Amino acid sequence: MKKKFLRIALLGAFSTLAVNGACAASPDTALLEAANNTQPAVISSLKDMVLIESGSGDVAGLAQMTTYMQQRLQALGAKVERRKGSKGHAEILVARFTGTGSKRLMLLGHMDTVYEKGVLATQPVKLENGRLYGPGIADDKGGLAVILHALKILQDSGWRNYAELTVLLNGDEEIGSGGSGEFIAQIAAQQDYVFSCEPSPDKPEALLLGASGTGTVTMSVKGRAAHSGAAPEAGRNALLELSHQLLQTRDVARSVPGTQLNWTMSEAGRVRNQIPESATAFGDLRLTVGDGFEKIDAALREQTVAKLIPDTETAIKVERGRPPFIANAQSIALAQTAKSIYAELDRKLVLIPTTGGATDAGFAGSSGKALVLESFGLPGNNYHARDEYIVLDAIVPRLYLMTRMLQEAGQSK
Repeated sequence: MKKKFLRIALLGAFSTLAVNGACAASPDTALLEAANNTQPAVISSLKDMVLIESGSGDVAGLAQMTTYMQQRLQALGAKVERRKGSKGHAEILVARFTGTGSKRLMLLGHMDTVYEKGVLATQPVKLENGRLYGPGIADDKGGLAVILHALKILQDSGWRNYAELTVLLNGDEEIGSGGSGEFIAQIAAQQDYVFSCEPSPDKPEALLLGASGTGTVTMSVKGRAAHSGAAPEAGRNALLELSHQLLQTRDVARSVPGTQLNWTMSEAGRVRNQIPESATAFGDLRLTVGDGFEKIDAALREQTVAKLIPDTETAIKVERGRPPFIANAQSIALAQTAKSIYAELDRKLVLIPTTGGATDAGFAGSSGKALVLESFGLPGNNYHARDEYIVLDAIVPRLYLMTRMLQEAGQSK
């Protein structure tokens, strides 16, 4: 953990020297004034969206949130498609704007939150000490607000320097994007630039250059049932064998650089007086290398050969989730442009090399065809926890950053 933060600090320091070593350019006064004038509308939109409870399992709430975003994007002039994902109940919203330029640009966000229905009763929307609180306000309704209002600012300015600008929003991001991930990858592969609008930390404000891929590892042990009092020796205790195998494999990821595996759940037995004939454990897999799934699978199979309980069988299953997001050299160069834009406002933007979290930027970047950057949403904190918030002071800089980055992308060669 210390090494990761040291890398972040060093990259931020070197990048700051690069930007601050020369005089920062003057800001675009018209865009900055528009961003300042837009802040009250952003706050209003955030309150509206947070009051729509849209947890990943809330079918009605997600449908209401999808309708809200559909109407807002249509009001901006987009042609909007509302479609079902490949599995689950969540919908995907695709809004397309046609411009006069040559580049294909995409903004990515999600409409679901991690919170259960009724959470507003104990965590209401509130404004305190320069922070706006509410369940899901940063992750990812702050990102949705940036999308809506940055597009409105650019529309009012007459900017249309793009061939097509796509907004893609899904409703299952918080549960792995199982029904939308392949579609995100497919649409992102048609783009020149993808700006994903997950939240940024508030200290420091940042963009993200990498995020872990995810997977689920299942270890299943088959034993033999027997009476635990009268004939325990006749059984083959699957629970004991599972425990042995978990201990054997607890450090297996050390042999596969770029991966992390933590066993997090297990189950065995149904009644107290029976030797359990089956036992299962589930592990959370994180990886920053493309071949990590195959290598972890092979390493686990090798490690589980040695048994504690004879006549038991251990099976391993590795399921792929999100692919890792790793910014390429062109995306990193683009992130330096973002730092320069922030410097126009006399603010510092840090580039974080990687995080243990996972985002849909992994799907967006999986083809390698688009330049992808992450964390254009509103800075805040306490995501997935009590008292999630965004920082009001960051609204204007983020609107300015998004509008300027879209302009830069539209005029790129």
